[in-house]
Amino acid sequence: MKKPLNNYDSHAWAEFRAAGWVDENNQFYDEMQKDICLNILGLLAVFENAGHSGSSAPYTINLFSKLASFKPIAPLTGEDWEWSHTYDHPDNGSTYQNKRCSSVFKDKNGAYDIDGIVFWDWYKNDEGEMRKSYFTCYESRVPVTFPYAKPDKPQYQFRPTEEYPNEIL
Repeated sequence: MKKPLNNYDSHAWAEFRAAGWVDENNQFYDEMQKDICLNILGLLAVFENAGHSGSSAPYTINLFSKLASFKPIAPLTGEDWEWSHTYDHPDNGSTYQNKRCSSVFKDKNGAYDIDGIVFWDWYKNDEGEMRKSYFTCYESRVPVTFPYAKPDKPQYQFRPTEEYPNEIL
């Protein structure tokens, strides 16, 4: 006898179908997507069996999301144990990467987050449609002081080009 679907399963299968990953009989079109979705169903089963309620469910989801994404759950302290030596540079000496937040580094000039600013500009794709291009570069670094809580989203900044000098087209 087949186990009845719980709310998480029902919702997930409906979303898999809406995304175009399964047909009306819940047969997957792609093996890799199938593997990912079956993993998600397993995680949802663990979550359901834990019996979370309205207040613990969002907290647990947020905490799991941060840990599964290798993000810190508390501010960085800058203490020695948080750092891993990455390389030595002739001009800047030793460079260290933070073990808890991989975008944070330090050298003799101080600590910085390499993903502090994400730049964007306009470009035309092959079909002639205007699109935004997002990128980071040396200027994306922002200084870090401790304790440091990385913002959830980076600062976005328009980078004008000769062809598209204005933010608004």
